[in-house]
Amino acid sequence: MSGLAALLAGREAPDLYLWHAAFDPEDVRHTVEHAGWGFGHVDGWTGADTKPAFLAAVGEALDFPDHYGQNFDALADCLHDVGTGHDGVVLLWDGWATLARSDEKAFSIALSVLGSRVHADRGIPFAVLLRGEGPVVPGVPSLD
Repeated sequence: MSGLAALLAGREAPDLYLWHAAFDPEDVRHTVEHAGWGFGHVDGWTGADTKPAFLAAVGEALDFPDHYGQNFDALADCLHDVGTGHDGVVLLWDGWATLARSDEKAFSIALSVLGSRVHADRGIPFAVLLRGEGPVVPGVPSLD
């Protein structure tokens, strides 16, 4: 988990990253939480392959409040409040390509909203790991 370890240790800046490590999500959770960060996992292989399913999965993964409206504006609002009590938050999005292929516009908006949170000046560090193969995503570096 060298790229992830570097992120958690502050040697890599929080960002949207492509990540190809094959670790079990529970092992990733353990590593992230052991470092004092919060963790959320979205599984695009078994859900999250449509805009509504993605928005619901992120809300569940990051334990958004009940009033979360499951739209992109609500996602942006709730992302700024995640991670209280942690040193940062990592969102692992497995199977992101399912949404990228089924609804390119929704995927683009999702990346824009997540990227805005990643690069926000307020809040704790927030990183997103897009794991698995998929279409080319310009401007997203690899954490491998």
